[in-house]
Amino acid sequence: VQLQASGGGLVQAGGSLRISCAAPGRTFSRYAMGWFRQAPRKEREFVATITRSGSDTYYADYVKGRFTISRDNAKNTVYLQMNSLKPDDTAVYYCAAGVPLSGSLYPETDGYDYWGQGTQVTVSS
Repeated sequence: VQLQASGGGLVQAGGSLRISCAAPGRTFSRYAMGWFRQAPRKEREFVATITRSGSDTYYADYVKGRFTISRDNAKNTVYLQMNSLKPDDTAVYYCAAGVPLSGSLYPETDGYDYWGQGTQVTVSS
């Protein structure tokens, strides 16, 4: 699965941005999708995930209520709508695809098998 993230940019604090991740091919709906981010000198961290059908989502506490993950399986695309952005949200954002373990809605944090190249989001104060 090839993942292509796009839509990053520079935004002022309090602003909004939507980033996208396209996955050409016919297998997109087989995978749960996630967004992760990595700020300079920090470890990569989980942001949000969405089930294969798009019916369930899960967020990290530090973005809950501000970010929304969604997907359009007809377009093989997952989105991350980011509102009320803060300078601490500045990072390279990566999309990832994974298959949940049997009985689980989402992959484990280390269970994402395919990764996009990342898109830079910079929030100015």
